[in-house]
Amino acid sequence: MGAGIIALALLTLVCYRAHIDFASVIPLYLMLVVVHSLSGDFRSSAIIAALAAVCMDFFFTTPLFSVRMENPLNALALVAFVATALIISSLVARVRKEARSATLQKDRLDRLYQLSQQLLALDPEVETGDAFLGPFHRLFGITAISVFDAATAEVRTIGESPWGLADRTREAYIRGQDLTDANAHAAVRCVRVGGKLTGAIGFEGVQEAAETLGSLTALTATLIERTHAFHRASEATAAAQTETYRSAILDALAHEFKTPLATILAAAGGIREAGPLGPEQLEMAETVENEAARLGKLTSRLLRTARLDKEEIKPRLELTDVAELTAHVANQYSARSQDRRIILSNREEADVLADPALLRLALNQLIENAFKYSQAGSTIGIEIEYGQDFVTVKVSNNGSSIPFHERGRIFDRFYRGEEARRSTSGSGLGLYVARKIALAHGGALDLEIGDSVHDGVTFSLKIPSAKEESEHVLTAR
Repeated sequence: MGAGIIALALLTLVCYRAHIDFASVIPLYLMLVVVHSLSGDFRSSAIIAALAAVCMDFFFTTPLFSVRMENPLNALALVAFVATALIISSLVARVRKEARSATLQKDRLDRLYQLSQQLLALDPEVETGDAFLGPFHRLFGITAISVFDAATAEVRTIGESPWGLADRTREAYIRGQDLTDANAHAAVRCVRVGGKLTGAIGFEGVQEAAETLGSLTALTATLIERTHAFHRASEATAAAQTETYRSAILDALAHEFKTPLATILAAAGGIREAGPLGPEQLEMAETVENEAARLGKLTSRLLRTARLDKEEIKPRLELTDVAELTAHVANQYSARSQDRRIILSNREEADVLADPALLRLALNQLIENAFKYSQAGSTIGIEIEYGQDFVTVKVSNNGSSIPFHERGRIFDRFYRGEEARRSTSGSGLGLYVARKIALAHGGALDLEIGDSVHDGVTFSLKIPSAKEESEHVLTAR
């Protein structure tokens, strides 16, 4: 302001000695005030404008050397002069403020851009540790940063935090509420993806605007979700590869078993036909033949199951009596095992349009499971229900159970429960393929859940009746 006063004094001296009249001196004073107003200091501009008005009145309006104006127009001109100076000063101040704000905003955007570039350049396997939090600390000068990841239930912190930032960040996630402490220059924001709370991020020693904190939180949510998506994709890829390897191994083993089994059958038949055998020798030869034939059938089932696991099932439909087919399969298992009893209810004819081979495979799997996972001496119940739209075959045993936490996964490919893995061998494909067969026929395979884990196990195989199946096939075509 001192420079403005000196400039005003010099201008007044020069104009007074040059005897410049009032009308000519106004533009000169106005120019001086406008130039000073460009500083944006409203207070000093108001003082200079007021002093300029006093100087013009005192030295250039009649009566001279007096602040009393005889002409009202001169007073009006002075008021307009001061108002113009003040308006210009106000506008300049506003423009400068907006310019500073724009500069700060650009700086924030530049740092956010650099932060996003550095975070995106990180390996997706990097967890929310120092490599993840370091760029926040460097680019925004934040004293301490904490991130809580709900997927791992872990909180990671970088920097020193007298405020207890790690605990506050975990607390904010548990409550689902943001926290702000202006005195500590600290804030915690909940991280949400698709409306779901996935974590929280806390900042201490932050001087940034609320908009910047929102952007940092959104960027954190994006990067955490990117890491989670990468892990999910990696797990899915590994699971798919494992299942492919398992199917390939099952297929290869089934093929490898075929040749030695055929050799064993041929050798056993040759021994029996080679010469007179005693009763005990004849019985042993028949046992070898029967068991080799049984193993051959199991191998064929394993091979077909492995193939059906990899392929889309396309049944060759024909009119099939479910009751007769079920009875035939049940009789085979009854003859094979004497320590379990099968009770078959409702043997009335029940025709469906189905692929007999596939349906037999599904029934084999259900009845074999009932045998494998039941205790010796128990009863296997097979009940056929006739509905208007479906024929249902229920296979149950009362000697085993499936824990509640495993019931939702028993139809998954290769899944076997803890008790099943301990008690007997298996591939974990049987129920998966049996359900595929049921679905391919337009039916379903479900586990009927009792009120207690001790109620036994019942599987319900539904196949559309002949009329319903015909309509299903026609519609599909």
